[in-house]
Amino acid sequence: MEESFQNFIADLIARRVAGDIVYSNNPNIGLRKWRDYFEVSQLEVARIMGVSASVISDYEKGRRAPGANFIKRYVRALLAIDHQRGWKKLDALSKALGIPRGAIIDMMEFNEPISIEGLIELVDGILLTPDYSESIRAYGYTLIDSIRAIVELSGPQFYFLLGSMPERAIIFSNVMAGRSPMVAVRVSLVKPGIIIIHGPRRYVDPLAIELARLEGVALILSLAKDINLLIKKLRSKVGTGETNYFSVLE
Repeated sequence: MEESFQNFIADLIARRVAGDIVYSNNPNIGLRKWRDYFEVSQLEVARIMGVSASVISDYEKGRRAPGANFIKRYVRALLAIDHQRGWKKLDALSKALGIPRGAIIDMMEFNEPISIEGLIELVDGILLTPDYSESIRAYGYTLIDSIRAIVELSGPQFYFLLGSMPERAIIFSNVMAGRSPMVAVRVSLVKPGIIIIHGPRRYVDPLAIELARLEGVALILSLAKDINLLIKKLRSKVGTGETNYFSVLE
């Protein structure tokens, strides 16, 4: 898996872990709980954070109260060590949290929200549903292999993928005519605001367009030459502020 995408997944997990620590009744115990989960010693965390092991001990025993910045650095240290060990705990957490990574080709955040018009230009697209809310913006995108999604994902995983990201552009690649993705959207409880399909050169199943219209979804057909070009164009608008867990240990 490409490093930038793996970093993105790691950042999602980091936010979940840090949030669990912050919202626990005793953040000090939360620190220890997650360090135990990652099977990391105080000395290992201290080395990555650039502090002494006694400092880590003070925070975990409640002699010091951890602030937001300390928790962020602590969690990043755990994940950096997990990367060194082959992302074993990250993979387990991804599965436990329902992040269906197998069918995801790419998933990133944009530098700034992009309008429908901007997305159409970015993906060499054609808007198939002219009636949509002009206030819709995409804060990021998730690029999915539609065939793998259908074959490998359970129903709840597929619906989670669609419904947990309403302000993201969901892009289905390897599409024949567009019916299957839109049927999945139709039965999902929470709908994404923007669907992009890549694969058909011109023909899109009229039923797919009608389902998009009924659900109020902006449906865009991308005519990008191939998937690599599409990713390159999308990545040109991606932010660069994420933590690089691959360089923390260097």
